[in-house]
Amino acid sequence: MASLVLLKGGEALEYQLSDGECTLGRHPDCTIQLDSNMVSRHHARIVPRDDAFFLEDLGSGNGTLINGKRVLEPVALCDDDRIKLGPLLLRFQDTASPRTGEPVPAFDLDITGEGDDDDDPGTIMGTITSKGLFGQLEVRPEAKLDAILQISRSLAGTVDLDSLLPKILDTLFTVFPHADRGVVMLKDPVRGNMIPKAIKHRLDEQDESVKISRTILNKVLAEKTGILSADAATDVRFEASESISNLTIRSMMCVPLLALDGEPMGVINIDTQNPFNQFKNEDLELLMAVAGQAALSYDNARLLVSHMEKEKQDGEMSIARNVQKSLLPEQMPDIPGYQFYASYEAAQAVGGDYFDVIRLSDRKICLAFGDVAGKGVPASLVMSRLSSAVQSTMQFVSDGVDAVNRINNHMCNRACEGRFVTFVLTIIDLKTNKMQVVNAGHMSPIIRKTDGSYEEFPEEAIGVPIGVLEDFQFTATNRTIAPGETVVIYTDGVSEAMDHDSTLYGLDHLREFVCQGPADPAELGQMILADVKRHANGRPQNDDITLMSFGRLSNDK
Repeated sequence: MASLVLLKGGEALEYQLSDGECTLGRHPDCTIQLDSNMVSRHHARIVPRDDAFFLEDLGSGNGTLINGKRVLEPVALCDDDRIKLGPLLLRFQDTASPRTGEPVPAFDLDITGEGDDDDDPGTIMGTITSKGLFGQLEVRPEAKLDAILQISRSLAGTVDLDSLLPKILDTLFTVFPHADRGVVMLKDPVRGNMIPKAIKHRLDEQDESVKISRTILNKVLAEKTGILSADAATDVRFEASESISNLTIRSMMCVPLLALDGEPMGVINIDTQNPFNQFKNEDLELLMAVAGQAALSYDNARLLVSHMEKEKQDGEMSIARNVQKSLLPEQMPDIPGYQFYASYEAAQAVGGDYFDVIRLSDRKICLAFGDVAGKGVPASLVMSRLSSAVQSTMQFVSDGVDAVNRINNHMCNRACEGRFVTFVLTIIDLKTNKMQVVNAGHMSPIIRKTDGSYEEFPEEAIGVPIGVLEDFQFTATNRTIAPGETVVIYTDGVSEAMDHDSTLYGLDHLREFVCQGPADPAELGQMILADVKRHANGRPQNDDITLMSFGRLSNDK
């Protein structure tokens, strides 16, 4: 249901919009009567048409504005549009008409002028260059110290950034009792434009926009300078600047908010319309000092909030890491004549590598091993889904080809784009010592033979990764495991581990190490991982490192 919300005097009055025409104005016969002499008798109207609401100005004296732009022809309204009729501000609400593009600012602020006015130096009356966060403390030190203490006390313990900025304005109105309006603007870290974050009027019923010259704003930010403008509307020095001469400000001050690195993160602008209480240079000095403490308090609060959010994220990631760890086997099976070893080290708190051991029967055992494309949280979510699919499939299927076909179709259903899985499923018959290997896009396992040589499966035995092509028919490779032979399955975090010179550990080196290593599967797996860390030489791993080794013990063991 669409509605208009009238913002006036700190209150919000909501008017529902029906399917008929809605007129707005001062005349009693208007659908929404507005009590203001600056609103025309029949000022504007809203007409529903083509599943939308259109705003049209009815030739009003002071015009109709939507999001700061004058309405010259009927305009389709979007949710959260701001409509201004004279001094009155209304907000259009309709979730059926969502907004596209940049959001509407939270406050009604006019930034006048074209900006970058290099030919208009006369628009600035007085300036003070920043001398650190607190300005020149040797000038009026007692007043500055008192103001800094006031704002420190008022902001103490505040970590809510949304409430901190209005508190800054509240304190400034105490320090400067003749101030009428104030605004705090912060720089958008993405777009770099200035966004009003807090606005204050001394009189609650005052709905007039806070105005600031773009010329002044640009100079404050570029030169980190505080600017004083006294009696800007009538001073002859401002005649060349239309953007300032149009303002109804009698006196204003604008100072930068400097971050800890000394760069401006925003501005504070306050003004007064009282011609008998114009701001002076000493007021600008005082505001510079207060702005320094305000910026420091805001930066500290922002850093504290960031730290608290980081701690919360770390706690959540710790829980996620424990959940993922619970998906992996707690221990490898103890089977006479065989030995099994596996290790998993994520590059981040969670990762996308996966292995599992499932006892199918007294005679058969299943070894699942996979590597999700990518790493971190997205890969870990795909890994958890794969783990569930393998566990549920292997409860009812004992053939490797049938199992991988079903797992692939399951992962293809609602698959995330670009999130495929290289996967190896091995089923060992413990009676015949034959293993059935189905490879879905993964590197071939390395088989260390009893004579110290190695064997790998041919490339034609490797199918496409899991989650790429639905109904793909995988094939299996069968091989008997001889006594003393060891099979090594690994992820690319092993073969592509890098040292500080970005030199890869390398597949050839891995094969050589497997051939020269011990025949004991567990000892071989541990020595491979130790050699990978030796190669990295302290460089943080750039990918998850997972390795599984298994094999038959020699007859003399």
